Amino acid sequence: MTALPQLEGIDFRAFRGPDDYPHFARIITAWAKGVGDERVETVEGIASGYENFQRCDPYCDLVVAEVDGRPVAYSRVWWDEEADGPHVYKHVCLGDPAVSGRGIGSALFAWNESRLREIASEHDVGEHVFEVSNNDRNAAATALYKAAGYEPITYSAEMVRPTVDDLPDHPLPDGLEIRPVRDEDIRTIWEADVEAFRDHWGYVEQTETDFQRFLAFPYTDTTLWKIAWDDEGPAGQVKSFIDTAQNAEHGLKRGWTENISTSRRWRRRGVAKALIVESIRELAARGMTEVALGVHTENPNGAYDLYAGLGYEVTSTWTTYRKPI
Repeated sequence: MTALPQLEGIDFRAFRGPDDYPHFARIITAWAKGVGDERVETVEGIASGYENFQRCDPYCDLVVAEVDGRPVAYSRVWWDEEADGPHVYKHVCLGDPAVSGRGIGSALFAWNESRLREIASEHDVGEHVFEVSNNDRNAAATALYKAAGYEPITYSAEMVRPTVDDLPDHPLPDGLEIRPVRDEDIRTIWEADVEAFRDHWGYVEQTETDFQRFLAFPYTDTTLWKIAWDDEGPAGQVKSFIDTAQNAEHGLKRGWTENISTSRRWRRRGVAKALIVESIRELAARGMTEVALGVHTENPNGAYDLYAGLGYEVTSTWTTYRKPI
């Protein structure tokens, strides 16, 4: 097992289970604030992921950095196998900006790579690559990754529509209808979304664990979802939510028009646009005054141009980097 980092004045330790969730939520929120990101993490959000991990054992694949007994940063590693693609060994380092400049990030980064090399050595031969994603405002992390030989491979963005007014009229195509979501529909809706993303960059086969993590998402409100159905099943969907923690912290009235997908049989026919418009109207009726989403800017089906055309504006950008192992 990879040895813990050594750094003067910093203690490094292993994961201690759910007792660490409040520390991680605090660190993530502080890190986000430091790079101008409005993300606000909660214990519930941490738990929804950590209690449904696969290809990651946090007791072996996570390191916490402490100063005077207080967690100030942590890193985690995991891996995926892309469909018809490489084994991808992913890692993240998150730290409170109050302790930046002390070498913690570099120490955690080095531990991550060592641990991932150890994991990769146990896998079959084939293409193995490291992967990290970074908010482009985080200049220190960008410099670290580039110095370590990582190269940009793809890009994403967060976009905000600063108003819920001035919406275009855009009805669904004939043959589709929006229905209220029943509990017995949720699995079918999730599976349709998974199938729609099968031809997107970086797709990884989904499992029962992924479904359970989807169910555990703390802001799920199926009364906000807009699901279009035809005789074959879900044809398109927008599974909106309201991040109440973020709104409370930043004084926002923001809804998220997220998890947008269209089945192949209905693509390029205006389904997503119609569902987004209906989703914005629903969020406006709940008191929201702006809406947001995340997008892979190189989405092969023109998602970025669709959102920009609907009035969403880029507020932050992210770069994904890779390096061969």
